[in-house]
Amino acid sequence: MKKIVFALLLFMGINGFSQTKSELLKHYEAFYNEMRMQGDVNGIIGALTHLNVLSPSKERKDTLAFVYMNNGQHIQALNTIGIEKNTDDSDLAVQIKAVSLKALNQPKRALEQFEELFKREPSPYVAYEMADLKIQTGDIAGASTNIEYGIANAKDDMQYAFYERQQPYEVPLKAAFYHLKGLVDFNQDKENIDAAIASIDEALKIAPNFNLASLSKQALEARKKEGTTEGN
Repeated sequence: MKKIVFALLLFMGINGFSQTKSELLKHYEAFYNEMRMQGDVNGIIGALTHLNVLSPSKERKDTLAFVYMNNGQHIQALNTIGIEKNTDDSDLAVQIKAVSLKALNQPKRALEQFEELFKREPSPYVAYEMADLKIQTGDIAGASTNIEYGIANAKDDMQYAFYERQQPYEVPLKAAFYHLKGLVDFNQDKENIDAAIASIDEALKIAPNFNLASLSKQALEARKKEGTTEGN
């Protein structure tokens, strides 16, 4: 008799827990939808965290990491989905790892993720990130290959954002590639500054407001002037 009573109580407890969990899931799903409608990022993060605790899901984890990344919380994004290269990752997860690792100044690890993205779906935008990171890590030949691809495949309506000024601005992606080409030209032959300036001039022809390219050109012209002065 005692065994029957114990089994009955256990069943009632499990059933009660199941109902409570189901109710909580419904509550946080409704809460998540409401926070999305209101554009409340902290509320969205809270709702997704609770949903992941109650019913873990790879898709929800990816979504939570994406929200963190979009909010500039790159460490939290990576803590959510990890930093390892994993071919089983969704495209979204690979993108989050790539962007967050780059933002956290981890160029080699970021490059691994961008290369995985490019392998899955070649894109001029991904090629640009790869070229930029390869310049940073000293792979000039690899950067040059990505730049050639980018110049050949970037469409006129593709834009790339820069943030070195107080006010962010966009330039055509092709102009951004020509700027990188100027940096690569200089790294390949530091004596032939004219070639690097010529590539940056191409960038400025496409985007006269390209502040970063203007700064690079000024630096190259100053270096050329110093070399001429020393030669005399």
